[in-house]
Amino acid sequence: MITGHKSSRIKSGNLIIGLILCVVSALFLLPILLVIINSFKFKLAVIDTPFAFPDAGSFAGLSNYTNGLAATGFFKAAGFSFFITVFSVAIIVLFSSMTAWFITRSRSVFCKALYFAFAFAMIVPFQMVMFPLTHVANRMHLDNPIGILFIYLGFGAGTSIFLYSGFIKSVPIAVEEAAVIDGCTPIRAFFSVVLPMLTPISVTVAILNTMWIWNDYLLPSLIIGSEYRTIPVAVQYLRGGYGSIDMGYMMAVITMALIPIIIFYFFCQRYIIRGVTAGSIKG
Repeated sequence: MITGHKSSRIKSGNLIIGLILCVVSALFLLPILLVIINSFKFKLAVIDTPFAFPDAGSFAGLSNYTNGLAATGFFKAAGFSFFITVFSVAIIVLFSSMTAWFITRSRSVFCKALYFAFAFAMIVPFQMVMFPLTHVANRMHLDNPIGILFIYLGFGAGTSIFLYSGFIKSVPIAVEEAAVIDGCTPIRAFFSVVLPMLTPISVTVAILNTMWIWNDYLLPSLIIGSEYRTIPVAVQYLRGGYGSIDMGYMMAVITMALIPIIIFYFFCQRYIIRGVTAGSIKG
């Protein structure tokens, strides 16, 4: 009887937790659902009845999508977004993994200080450095789609190296020593042995940085401006005279911008928990 009572209490607790998680999930999904619903409504309908489904009088069909994509130059902006996101994430993964491996395996005071410097960079607010950064970027001719890759590397390295370092501590050093005994140089040992073992955390780092860079507005708007518009920057050009905005167009463009990152996240989400938990085993 006692066992059955405990079992029923556990089931009730799990049911309550499940209901709470469903409510929280609904709260997170509601804004996305509202954006999609309003992307099919006329401008005035979006303002007057933002929570209502489109009806015969408010349904705009695909006109918001066709007009919104044309007004923002969406596909050109998407090209810049893809270029900046893919190559920024690639160099963040490559250089952060190499740096974290060197810092973790070396026991020198310099490497420890370097690790804490990267960790400190995680807590520095962007607003403290954005104006000096803009000045330096202009002086060094980094105000272009290629130059901004290195700026993203600087901002993404702190968190990425922190995650990589935790994961590398769980990788047996004997594997690397065996590779060196077999004749591998340190660089070859890293790329042939260590880097393949870092796949779970590499995917985690790639996902987190992809979602950040793809949706980032402030850094592209400050560094590369309107000449090389990314999608978040292009959306603001829907603003008309006297600050008026066609919300139907904006919702449609935002929906189109959400689709690639949501697909990418759903395909890779299982690696996030795996990579973070594996990196917390030691250290």
